[in-house]
Amino acid sequence: MPAQEKYKTIQSHILSKLRNGLSKDLTYHTVQHTIDILRNAERIARNENIHNKEDLFLLKVACLYHDSGFLVTYKGHEEESCNLAKKDLPLFDCNKKQVGIICGLITATKIPQSPADDMGKIICDADLDYLGTPDFFTISNTLFLELKKKGVVHSKKEWDAIQVNFLKEHRYFTRTSKKLREEQKLIHLKMIESMI
Repeated sequence: MPAQEKYKTIQSHILSKLRNGLSKDLTYHTVQHTIDILRNAERIARNENIHNKEDLFLLKVACLYHDSGFLVTYKGHEEESCNLAKKDLPLFDCNKKQVGIICGLITATKIPQSPADDMGKIICDADLDYLGTPDFFTISNTLFLELKKKGVVHSKKEWDAIQVNFLKEHRYFTRTSKKLREEQKLIHLKMIESMI
């Protein structure tokens, strides 16, 4: 199967699984979130001059699968995302080495993020791109609602404190995201601090 056709088949398969299987309680970790991460990763990869077709294929598949573990569990979803990738991807002619790289990229997105290479840096920055975008407050509110439903946070005040700590600790890894997102992220941090 040609690489592009293989990718399209995988994309269609996992997006369909996510659309049909994700809990309605997930207001942040939605199919749209997965699609956004994929677009962000493609944009960052272009800006970082990543042109190797195999690397881009593995990166894009990792983006598609990175939150698929939410189909199974909320806590520790990254491990379940890898398990699903290991089960599904051989059906689409992905070999053991490819699946291993994809799982490594998925694991890199676990908070605190720990990318081991350029691809890992791209998927991590793509996953948290919203921290430095004009949509930050809208998107972070969907995460607040999700965490509230899950009993992880109980009030807006508690959420604001968590966000301040998270934004202070967070670092973008790629030159692209540092340049495009870091400044706006720090503005968001100041805004939340002024509300507390």
